[in-house]
Amino acid sequence: MSFPLLTATAVLPAVGAIATAAVPAARRTAAKWLALFVSLATLALAVTVLVRFDPDGARYQLTESRSWIAEFGVRYELGVDGIGVALIALTALLMPFIILAGWHDADPLETKSSRWRPTQGFFALILAVEAMVIISFAATDVFLFYIFFEAMLIPMYFLIGGFGDRAHAGSDEKASAQRSYAAVKFLLYNLAGGLIMLAAVIGLYVVAGNFSLQEITEARANGTLEMATSTERWLFLGFFFAFAVKAPLWPLHTWLPNAMGESTAPVAVLITAVVDKVGTFAMLRFCLGLFPEASKWATPVILVLALISIIYGALLAVGQRDIKRLVAYASISHFGFIILGIFAMTSQGQSGATLYMVNHGISTAALMLVAGFLISRRGSRLIADYGGVQKVAPVLAGTFLIGGLATLSLPGLAPFVSEFLVLVGAFARYPVVGIIATVGIVLAALYTLVLYQRTMTGPVKPEVAAMPDLRVRELLVVTPLIALLIGLGVYPKPLTDLVNPAVKHTMSDVQQKDPKPDVEAAK
Repeated sequence: MSFPLLTATAVLPAVGAIATAAVPAARRTAAKWLALFVSLATLALAVTVLVRFDPDGARYQLTESRSWIAEFGVRYELGVDGIGVALIALTALLMPFIILAGWHDADPLETKSSRWRPTQGFFALILAVEAMVIISFAATDVFLFYIFFEAMLIPMYFLIGGFGDRAHAGSDEKASAQRSYAAVKFLLYNLAGGLIMLAAVIGLYVVAGNFSLQEITEARANGTLEMATSTERWLFLGFFFAFAVKAPLWPLHTWLPNAMGESTAPVAVLITAVVDKVGTFAMLRFCLGLFPEASKWATPVILVLALISIIYGALLAVGQRDIKRLVAYASISHFGFIILGIFAMTSQGQSGATLYMVNHGISTAALMLVAGFLISRRGSRLIADYGGVQKVAPVLAGTFLIGGLATLSLPGLAPFVSEFLVLVGAFARYPVVGIIATVGIVLAALYTLVLYQRTMTGPVKPEVAAMPDLRVRELLVVTPLIALLIGLGVYPKPLTDLVNPAVKHTMSDVQQKDPKPDVEAAK
């Protein structure tokens, strides 16, 4: 098509970020409305991408290709498969809710110790992250992907360090130090992964002579490009390390609880529901696409790390006293399931992993944003400071429960389908791995139900006796997310139809077929 739809979808929030930042300081409300309008317009473009994409058509569609740095073979190349389309739609869908939920999170604090909190900067940074994430999901030039994979760290650093949790933000120097520590830790971990990836990107260019994902994968498939086994494995490790940090995968996960705990709830959603998905998406697109043999070679170790993430993250979630850190450790467990599905090397596993990326984004957004509304009312993130909330704020408690039940993958809610497919895919090829992974389901039920019991049930604590229920703006945030969780849980077919053809291409890249059921053993 002549109109560069993918570019427009990424450029619109970037232009919106500049425009929002340029709004005069006294016009904070105008900046908020501008950011919301831009996010809705971007969602409209993302829906157009979704409608124009044909799941049964070419692997990469809506493609754009222009020379950029010709001397080094770098091109501005964009294209989307079903997985990329689904994640672009997820990103654009969540942004209006993130902006609405954070409507007052960057308002000036009337305290002596309050720091620089420009409303315009807060919303401009959110839109900048959206632009970089969308182009990362669409980039088919490895160098182009790398640039935005790294560039999104800068606005995220300022969102974490400059706009901390309002439960204690600006109250003392200790809170400021905690935010700074979380932001620096986030940046250093991800920069370290990015630098290692940069070395691998350069190595890939030396071997392949270009950065085009499509050209390299086609050349590998038809035998015109061969890599030495050791070279392919080293390059794979360079890419995978960076993606494992971003995902995050144990033991490279430790930045996530700090970052989510010290961020506002909308920024925490931006981290785990949007930005971290770039890591798992890149494992599918680049690790398996560029280095199929090395991916199979590393699979046993990666499956072990995924299992550790599932169990370790769930166990630490059970023992948490902080609501936001509990959700962070639960997310580490869920990312373990996603990576398990990717490297199970079955179509069910990879379809489930892709669905898990989308459904985890929606369920985590619902749970974390409602938790943010709860925390803003009480002024505390500690579970022990709550009790009996369902008696004074039943709608808040009800939406919190649905978000929690989605997190534990209750049948009838969207994440169940994802987790079921991941486990089926794992059982098909690695039965022992599948059995161990099911322990994570039991632990998820434990930490979710204990969280709800301790915060929402029991006697009403005096501090929450006057707690108001969800307001109109908050209902506008939560209601569509709950509707999506139920809708995709009952009828996931539109999403599976979108991603399954892309999964078939990925399975073809790694030359894997689904194992046939052992009928004789079943008898």
